[in-house]
Amino acid sequence: MKLTNHIKITFALLIAILPFTSCIENDVPYPRIQPNFISITAKHQLQTASIDTINRKVTLFLNDSADIKNVNITSFTLTEGASVVAPQLTGSIDLSQSVNVTVKLYQEYNWVISADQNIERYFTVSNQIGVSSFDVASRRVIAYVSTNADITKINVKSIKLGSSLSTITPNIEGSDIDFTSPVTVDVTDYGRTETWTIYVIPTESEVVTNRVDAWTKVAWVNGSAQVGNDNGVEYRLATDTEWTKVPSEWVTHNGGDFTARIIHLNPNTAYVARAYSGNKYGEEIEFTTGSEVQVPNSSFDSWWKDDKVWNPWEQDGVSYWDTGNKGATTLGQSNSVPSEETVSGTGYAAKLETKFVGIGAVGKLAAGNLFSGTYVRTDGTNGILHFGREFTQRPTKLKGYLKYNCATISHSNTTMKHLIGQPDTCTVWVALADWESPFEIRTNPRNRQLFDENDPHVIAYGRLQYGESVPEYTPFEVEFNYRDTQRVPRYIVIVASASKYGDFFTGGDGSVLIVDDFELEYDY
Repeated sequence: MKLTNHIKITFALLIAILPFTSCIENDVPYPRIQPNFISITAKHQLQTASIDTINRKVTLFLNDSADIKNVNITSFTLTEGASVVAPQLTGSIDLSQSVNVTVKLYQEYNWVISADQNIERYFTVSNQIGVSSFDVASRRVIAYVSTNADITKINVKSIKLGSSLSTITPNIEGSDIDFTSPVTVDVTDYGRTETWTIYVIPTESEVVTNRVDAWTKVAWVNGSAQVGNDNGVEYRLATDTEWTKVPSEWVTHNGGDFTARIIHLNPNTAYVARAYSGNKYGEEIEFTTGSEVQVPNSSFDSWWKDDKVWNPWEQDGVSYWDTGNKGATTLGQSNSVPSEETVSGTGYAAKLETKFVGIGAVGKLAAGNLFSGTYVRTDGTNGILHFGREFTQRPTKLKGYLKYNCATISHSNTTMKHLIGQPDTCTVWVALADWESPFEIRTNPRNRQLFDENDPHVIAYGRLQYGESVPEYTPFEVEFNYRDTQRVPRYIVIVASASKYGDFFTGGDGSVLIVDDFELEYDY
């Protein structure tokens, strides 16, 4: 006798339920789910907190007026069902040092919460050479003045050693002070008083070439001299004798410190630079510019197909780019594929399409994407990726071409339902970072970790986005906005996506971004 489908389903359900009804003792182990901080806010917060779910670290960024020893956490959210065991995050918390927090969801996990606070400190005097240096741990200030300055009568032009709410006793700003010996002042912040020691030291070095940060076609030269003088930078080829002055509009001043940006240099070439002040010169520093490196397969001509998965590299070749295709094909077809719609009319471009993949209502939205890195594995219906490829040069911008069909946002996760019905947004973004290893991306809400442009390891970042259709190929530029000219990156991240919020499975079914002919620029 044949069983009907209805009977088969009922029989299967009974078999599935039977083990749970025939045993009184519950010896089923609890699942291991890491409880995560989803969000956290505090008073005097400067920007969104950084939440590292892999290393279980939270960093709060506080503004100048925050009392780091009494931080008031105003709200936080955890993985559903999780709770803080100890210490409770209420009232004032001392974040002058990191705090260990135990969070529980079935099992206990240790998290570390710390604070990052940059307090602007300054101390300026007459006849000063360069800017003052601050040793916060030892509470010392050192300023240098020219040898012709009267050390018994140094005018203090400005001083700030604590937060914006601090007071200084005695108030020496605007006064003529005898700095034959170090001078001490008391700095009071939030009812706590610390004693700072100020040293003013005469120096025969009236102009100093501090350092050169050499890029590929750009170099940054930092010098120090007496404020108010004709201060600047000169440079020449190492093989030449004739010096070229850096135009004044390329020089920025910070008191007696100044930095010149030299542009239009030749790659892999030796130069010499020096600071000047009037007719006096600092030490000559020789430097060599870097290489003009391009990323592999930046025209996206190389592709191969492995079963259902399209890969943006040659078969048996070395990958540089990757996509989310391995995740999308668990429920459907590749949605990041080669396209013959190219700028030149030959070769291929990368066509990134946002699609709902699955059967009926069962499935997920998969945003078409392309990134420098590796798709590591699929976690259920979520992806684990490694962002970044090794890279030590310092480009100034990414150029390329794109066209975009902007669909209406049709799907979202639970927190972004308010976006449904609005136009989708495509994005191309770049970053340089000095992580120890490629950055791991996790899209699973249980342990989600996404790229954070405010990550302190990020040296430069830039982003372009369109919230409307771009029907014809259009050239674009994304500038690398550097936070530090001296740090050398270890990784470059380049990402293109048809849906800006694809990491949250939010976007428009049918949004299509086509990109072609990426190129890194190295000049301004």
